[in-house]
Amino acid sequence: MTITDTDTICAIATAPGRSGVGIVRISGPDCLSVSQQILGFSPEPRKAYFTDFHRSDSEIIDRGIAIYFKAPNSFTGEDILELQGHGGYFILNSILKTALEKGCRIARPGEFSERAFLNNKMDLTQVEAIADLINANTEQAARSAFRTLEGEFSRRINELVASITELRIYLEAAIDFTDEDIDFISEGNTVEKLDTIVGQIEAVFKQARVGAILQEGINVAIAGRPNAGKSSLLNSLSGRDSAIVTDIPGTTRDTLKELIDIDGIPVHIIDTAGLRTSADIVEQEGVRRARQAIEDADLVLLVLDSLSLQEAKENLDQLFAETQLPEQVLDSDRLLVVFNKMDLLENSPSIGLITNDQVQIMQIAVPSVCVSAKTEDGIEKLRDRLKSMVGYSTSEEGNFSARERHIQALQSARKFLDSAASQLRGAGNLELIAEDLRQAQNSLGEITGQVTSDDLLGQIFSTFCIGK
Repeated sequence: MTITDTDTICAIATAPGRSGVGIVRISGPDCLSVSQQILGFSPEPRKAYFTDFHRSDSEIIDRGIAIYFKAPNSFTGEDILELQGHGGYFILNSILKTALEKGCRIARPGEFSERAFLNNKMDLTQVEAIADLINANTEQAARSAFRTLEGEFSRRINELVASITELRIYLEAAIDFTDEDIDFISEGNTVEKLDTIVGQIEAVFKQARVGAILQEGINVAIAGRPNAGKSSLLNSLSGRDSAIVTDIPGTTRDTLKELIDIDGIPVHIIDTAGLRTSADIVEQEGVRRARQAIEDADLVLLVLDSLSLQEAKENLDQLFAETQLPEQVLDSDRLLVVFNKMDLLENSPSIGLITNDQVQIMQIAVPSVCVSAKTEDGIEKLRDRLKSMVGYSTSEEGNFSARERHIQALQSARKFLDSAASQLRGAGNLELIAEDLRQAQNSLGEITGQVTSDDLLGQIFSTFCIGK
């Protein structure tokens, strides 16, 4: 799909504020006409000109660099004119206003990137990688976004689509010869080929999941009773005194969010109010917000004061009940028990119940780790456990950025492939198997934009800044 007969759009392409250089970007069929009116001449393609920028009344606005990119050799695939002037608010808006007076219109959010997609300059994963690269909070996130922008994710998806297409072609041909006394399934090694595709999609899914974590990060809620050391743990993980720490129970009355970097993973740590029953209206609201944060979190760190095991007569079930943590958290794979204040435990009889591996709570094995937020012993172990629980390994090479919609599309494709494999092994109907493969191919096509909808495009590009 190629854009033709479009409006000429313009926008400030640099961030708001003062800077040494600011850029106004213009894209569309009237670029040369606008250039003639603002610059006084038509520039040659890909040649930088140090020149004056003029208003409609010929008064000079600024002096800077003008570069013209002739279609299709440009970012959008259309004619593009970039005017690089001084990065002040008044100057850039004066240039923009003049471009509007010459017949341009203000670009919609992400419209430059949208035109690049529609003009086949890049696919949808690469377009999204632009935003991911801009918004990257860590070095690993930036690297993975750049790999996607360079086409790594697209290449893997296109390889899967090609393999499925090849298998579909074979099965469609087999359908036309069902009267022949030939076992097409065995002759074509169809089951083996499909198993290979399933293995490949599983590998892509794992990398995409890591990529989504790198881009979107994970939300980790620190929960527990008052004075268990939750705020101290937040300070230890963040490396600064983000939360107020006192010996007075109930010091934390509201949720406190801190962004930290754990080996490239953006981790949003949420310190919550201590879970307990209180007559204080303010504390009640803090507990309500804490419960909401716990329910919404990707991972929950249940902080237990190691000494409190003695108060609970060394009964972990009783201690868990006293924390008032929602039981559905216990039944999930997103709970990690953190035994804090290990520096005070020494020869306590409770030490036998505390492990750096896992503990049994209400007959459920829950991962656990021992730390001292005060001395920071065990904090590195805690960081490693957080990484392993989300399936992240820094040793993995070739990670690419991904989003939740990519994860869902891969899961959908895997579901249809599993259905096809099940029918193949059970000598199922060839038409139904071919349909499963078609649906799997469509799911993968949604990732790169080969199969898409206007609603999806609108949702994606609306998150971009106007100048991109």
